[in-house]
Amino acid sequence: MSGKLIVSVSGIGDRTLADIDAFCAQMDARNVPVSLLVAPRLNGGYRLERDSRTVEWLTNRRTRGDAIVLHGYDEAAAKKLRGEFATLPAHEANLRLMAADRVLEHLGLRTRLFAAPGWLVSPGTVTMLPRHGFRLLIGLYGITDLVRHTTTRARVLGIGEGFLSEPWWCRMLVLSAERIARRGGLVRVAVAAHHLRKSGPLQAMLDAVDLASMHGCAATVYRWGSESEVLDAA
Repeated sequence: MSGKLIVSVSGIGDRTLADIDAFCAQMDARNVPVSLLVAPRLNGGYRLERDSRTVEWLTNRRTRGDAIVLHGYDEAAAKKLRGEFATLPAHEANLRLMAADRVLEHLGLRTRLFAAPGWLVSPGTVTMLPRHGFRLLIGLYGITDLVRHTTTRARVLGIGEGFLSEPWWCRMLVLSAERIARRGGLVRVAVAAHHLRKSGPLQAMLDAVDLASMHGCAATVYRWGSESEVLDAA
C-alpha cells in the first residue's frame, strides 16, 4: 500500500521569500504541493499585513494548490514562551486566535487549519480552536480532525523550529522519511524557511521528498474535507 507525503515550510516573510519561492519551484517540478505555515507577526517587528509582496505570493500559491495554515500569531512571543500556544490558558489562546484569524481574513488568506509554533498546543488552545471555526489541528505527533474528533497518527520530521539542523540530523531525517514511505505511511517533512539557504538542510528536504515519491507516496497538503478522509491526495 502506498503512503502519502506532506511538505511544509514555516517562517514565511519578506526576508525568506526568495528562498521559499526557489524551494517551491523545486517542489513544482516534482508535482508536490506545499503547506505554507503563516504567522501574522515575526521577529524584528515584521507584520504580514504590511508586506503586500508576500501576501500576493501566498495568494498565488494557494490558487495553484498549496495550503495556507495559521501558524500562531506572534513569533516573538513563541520564542519567549517555548512555543506560543504550548502553555496558554483558554482565555489567552482565545485572544491570540481571534487576532490572528482577523489578520488573515483581512488579507484574504483565512484558513481553517492550525499548526502551533513548536507544534505543541495547550488544552486551552484545543478547546478554543473549534470555537473559532478551525477544523484541523496539526500537531507534532498527529493531525486531529476537530469536527469528527479523530486523529491521524504521524510524527513530524523537521529541520529548525524546535528541531536540529546538523548534518547527522539531516541524514536521520532522510532515512526516517524513506523508512516510513517504504512501509506505506504518512511522511511529514517540515523546514523553517531560513534553513533553505543552507545546502545541507535543503538537500535533505529534497532527498526526503524524492525518496518518498520513489516509494509511491502521493503528495498532498494539510486539508480538511467533508468526506471521511481528512487527507486527500493532491
